[in-house]
Amino acid sequence: MAITGASGVIYGVRLLEVLKELGGHEVYLIVTKSALKILHHELDMSLKELEELCDKLYSEDLLEAPVASGSFLVDAMVVIPCSMKTLAAIANCYSSNLVARAAEVTLKERRRLIVVPRETPLTAAHIRNMLRVTVMGGVVLPACPAFYHKPKSVREIVDFVVGKVLDLLNIRHNIFKRWE
Repeated sequence: MAITGASGVIYGVRLLEVLKELGGHEVYLIVTKSALKILHHELDMSLKELEELCDKLYSEDLLEAPVASGSFLVDAMVVIPCSMKTLAAIANCYSSNLVARAAEVTLKERRRLIVVPRETPLTAAHIRNMLRVTVMGGVVLPACPAFYHKPKSVREIVDFVVGKVLDLLNIRHNIFKRWE
């Protein structure tokens, strides 16, 4: 999993919390420098607190990390939130940091890659990059919550998006009310 420098780090943090609550999932987390700034700004959260939610934490500069190699087995990768800079790097196989390299490895090994972009409005370049990731086999899941379940809090709105990510990972959960 990776948390990058887009607003909406709450999505990544909440995914980590839910995976920890559900148990049985090893999480290798990559955090970018920009994400650390936003984590502090948006959630007043420290790197130490984030580290407690995952099994292993890597900086974006650690290109020798196990997740940079296809021989290191993982089931999937989620980039949440995904900045447009990171999306562009993934879409163009520009492995300038560990996030982009791990995503490239995930795609080349034909494993599940889910990117959760958090930007609005979108430029034509953003849309082209989303298409490129999709054509390469990735899943683009924009942070666009539904409201049919009548959320009453920010957490319920966040949980809808996080729940959709969990669905794509085939992880059973009940963090949002499904359409009946």
